[in-house]
This record gives sequence, C-alpha cells and structure tokens, in this order.
Amino acid sequence: MRPLVDGHGRVHRDLRISVTDRCNLRCSYCMPEEGMVWQPRHELLSFEEIERLARVLVERLGIDAIRLTGGEPTLRAHLPVLVERLARLGTDLSMTTNATTLDRQAADLATAGLRRVNISLDTLQRDRFVELTRRDDLDKVLAGINAALDAGLTPVKLNVVAMRGVNEDEIVDLAAFGRERGIGVRFIEFMPLDASGEWKAGAVVSQAEIVAAIAAVFPLDPVPRGSAPASLWRYRDGRGDVGVIPSVTQPFCGDCDRIRLTADGKLRTCLFATVETDFRDLMRNGADDDHLASAFAAAVGDKGPGHLIGQPAFIRPRRSMSQIGG
Repeated sequence: MRPLVDGHGRVHRDLRISVTDRCNLRCSYCMPEEGMVWQPRHELLSFEEIERLARVLVERLGIDAIRLTGGEPTLRAHLPVLVERLARLGTDLSMTTNATTLDRQAADLATAGLRRVNISLDTLQRDRFVELTRRDDLDKVLAGINAALDAGLTPVKLNVVAMRGVNEDEIVDLAAFGRERGIGVRFIEFMPLDASGEWKAGAVVSQAEIVAAIAAVFPLDPVPRGSAPASLWRYRDGRGDVGVIPSVTQPFCGDCDRIRLTADGKLRTCLFATVETDFRDLMRNGADDDHLASAFAAAVGDKGPGHLIGQPAFIRPRRSMSQIGG
C-alpha cells in the first residue's frame, strides 16, 4: 500500500463522498431561492461505482475514514445498502446529515455499519430555522438527533455555521444544548461557498469571538491540535468539548488530509478546488483499478498549498456547498 501524498508532503486519509446532489432543505447559504437544477440519476455514481472507488482508495492508498455527505445523503434511496457495502472496508464510516428524516433511518443505518453522524443545525429558534431553511422542520431535526443517540451513532456532533447578523446570538445556547445532551458542537466559520455568491468577510464570526462567548459562560481549556479541521476546547467542568473550524481566519490547509468525491464522480482535493478529476467517466470508459489508483495519486499530487480566501488570488469555486458535500 502506498500513501496518498500531495506535492507538499501531506498524507491524505479521509474521504468525503457525496451520495446525492439533492436536499430537502433549501438553506439560504446553500441553495438559491429559486432552487437548484438537479442532475439526472444516470449522471450520479451508482452504489457499485462508489464502492469500487472507495475500495481502491482504502486498499491501495491508505484511506481510513469515509464520510457520506450530500446534498442530503438520507434522500438517496436504499442508503443502508451502500452503508453496508462501505462498512465492509473497515474504515471509520460516518455521515453528515440535516437529520430531517434521520428518526426513520438511524436504526437501519447503525445496523448496516454506520458508526457516527454529524448533524447540521444552525439555530434552535423555530422562526429562524424557517427563515434559514425555508422549511418548518426543526422538530424533525431534534427527533433525528434523539434517534441517532438512541441508535448508538455516537459521538453525535452538531455542525453550526456561525453567521454575523444571523445566529451569532445563539452561540452560547447551542453550546449549552450540546453540553446537556453529551453532543460535541463544532462551529464553522462562514465560508465563500454560499449559492448566492454574496459572501463577505464581515459576515464571518471568527474563532476568537466564538470561543470568547462560550468561555465567558462555560470556562474552557484548549486541546492540542491534531489533523482534524476543528480546534478543540474541553469544558473545565468535564462536560465534553466544543470546537471551531476556522477555515477563514486561521486556515488549517497545512494539516488537511481530506479529499472529496462529488455525487457525479468528480474528485476535489479541496473544498475550494477549481479543478476536478472525472472518475465516473474513467470507470465507465473501462479504466482498471491500477489506472484508477494512479489517477488518484496524480490528482492529489497536484493539490495546491491552500485556498487563499481573502487574498487577491482567491478564485471562488463554481459549485456551492450543497453540490460539493461537507
């Protein structure tokens, strides 16, 4: 087995797979108000194709963590079948979801081999949830969180995009929600991947602001940083931890070990990549596993040093977050 190394010496071990480009929420920063044009089903990777690419990456190139994303992954029909296929590869298999249908699927996904979930939730206020997502589904999300805990999909984590003028006043409330339920909360700095293309630096609530707000109520101690994207702090009273993914104010590109496969089979070596490698067409045109492994190695080898957010050379990706996968 050879490691999957980029041109800057970073070893990549974490694969994010978008299993669908569809979503049942229409969050204002992910999807334009008029909605998205979804891809035809035949353009998306089949379960067999997803499993094959994942197997090449795990068995030949050292990938040891797989996360299923979307769009919203629970909208993909027969998702437990895919989970069972991928679970056989023996990786840390997880999923990011908005949890609106998780209460009906959590037990089956856990039985199939899913280990844990990250749940996207940016507000605990019903009116604000409706405004952000254009759906009155907060109760469904809360039920999904409870179902994930009951099914043993732990640790359950919450992903919260912190946005100035939108939900920064709920930072402490969301942290408290996690503390009370044994859920790790990960605040994410607002990134220029919104579908409207209106992102501005002033909308970013920085890591420093987030940590200061929480620490003023719940004292924190820092945790030494690893390769994960979140900087972590433990609650001094022992009731879990909280993290911030500071993609904008403190980029962690030098430690990033993630690659992403879109629902239509394009490899992205960074969320902000402007170049994609088409593995769907490679497979459908007869490429063998040796060819696929070499193509993965070549694509990752060409990965740039970082995303350059806030710098003159930054180029905004063509696809929005809902199309790339988190």
